[in-house]
Amino acid sequence: MEETLVSASTIVWLAFVIGTVFGLVASRTNFCTMGAVSDIVNMGDWSRMRMWALAVAVAILGTAALQYAGVFDASKSIYTGSRLAWLSHIVGGLAFGVGMTLASGCGSKTLIRIGGGNLKSLIVFVFLGISAYMTLRGLFGVWRVRYLDSVATDLTHGQDIPSFISAAGVDAPTALALAAGVIGGALLIWALANREARQADVLLGGAVIGATVVAAWYVSGHIGYVAEHPETLEEAFIGTNSGRAESLTFVAPMAFTLELLMLWSDSSRVVTFGIASALGVIAGAALHAVVTRSFRIEGFRDAPDLVRHMIGGILMGFGGVTALGCTIGQGITGLSTLALGSIITTAAIIAGSAVTMKIQYWMMMREA
Repeated sequence: MEETLVSASTIVWLAFVIGTVFGLVASRTNFCTMGAVSDIVNMGDWSRMRMWALAVAVAILGTAALQYAGVFDASKSIYTGSRLAWLSHIVGGLAFGVGMTLASGCGSKTLIRIGGGNLKSLIVFVFLGISAYMTLRGLFGVWRVRYLDSVATDLTHGQDIPSFISAAGVDAPTALALAAGVIGGALLIWALANREARQADVLLGGAVIGATVVAAWYVSGHIGYVAEHPETLEEAFIGTNSGRAESLTFVAPMAFTLELLMLWSDSSRVVTFGIASALGVIAGAALHAVVTRSFRIEGFRDAPDLVRHMIGGILMGFGGVTALGCTIGQGITGLSTLALGSIITTAAIIAGSAVTMKIQYWMMMREA
């Protein structure tokens, strides 16, 4: 039992380190999926979208390499199951996309801004966390299970693209190489095709953010893997909330962070992989803010601004849990497994965000 406890502590600290690297680099390079969408919609600038595509490419190729090395099995994550809850992915993704636009950033950006002293993001964190918990186990969860998760397609194999290729008669290793090579390679080529995209910040942000997702898979899926838990005598992944292999995602961990703070005296509530990685992002962003002397306290400019951020946090909490992830949890981590649900969710998030930006612009011009 002592070995298990030591392993849990190790997993948590490694998750914190990975989160810190993520927060530091994302702050340094201004990595932000919503920002990438905004740059395209408002300015026609694709640089940050290429940074995001580079991160996805690195995550896909790195995750495939882990599977080839036999140190990680993507089928043991929440993303690649045979039940494709497509309606949940669409509705959750759209809700998250709208929410992150109203709240001035996604889950990871919220954590980064908290590290930089932004009080608006602290409010978003609280409302996002409460909404996420309500969607996991509360009122929103009842609606989610009854009306959204019940609409799904049951497949005869995993929903990841390599499984579809294997179902056509191709052996699993070849299917993985083909899918990861084509999709990851295409994203890598597109990301680096433009000369402006080959600037230091784009390369640093894309490569390191993608690498942190791969590192997180290695920590939870290999270092934290126990073939036979001493208590249950079953396979387990130490230190994760889901009991499965986890990588970076920031919606449910915010809910679990609030739960831990509220139930601190309950010895069954402990710091987990997700909580530690989220706190690490805040620490990394704070470190960057202090070093660059950019830390400053920022509040709401008026009541409508407060209301928009509150609504945005609620939508992100509901959408992130319903769709099984955020712009990082599905948009990079989920995509690294080549899961069909992750592709649907990511497309829905981008669509929801882009439409909301267009509406905001139209309203602004109308007022002007």
